[in-house]
Amino acid sequence: MPFIPKKYKVIAFGFILSGMMSCFVSGLATLINIGFVPIFFGNWPSAWLTSWLFSFPIVLCVAPLVRRILRAIVIEDE
Repeated sequence: MPFIPKKYKVIAFGFILSGMMSCFVSGLATLINIGFVPIFFGNWPSAWLTSWLFSFPIVLCVAPLVRRILRAIVIEDE
């Protein structure tokens, strides 16, 4: 059951994408830095939330540039 108005679709996309990507990347970075130790699940959430706070606005700001780059390099249907 959809509940987000269409005009917020781009923001919702950026929110979900940045949340998922920052979750995976911060988890991997935490794993590499401290290993799979008992404190891993204590450290990962704070690393994730910190990275999400930065990645969400960055995704929103960079998305228009990425769209322009893709328009320049992608061959449209022939």
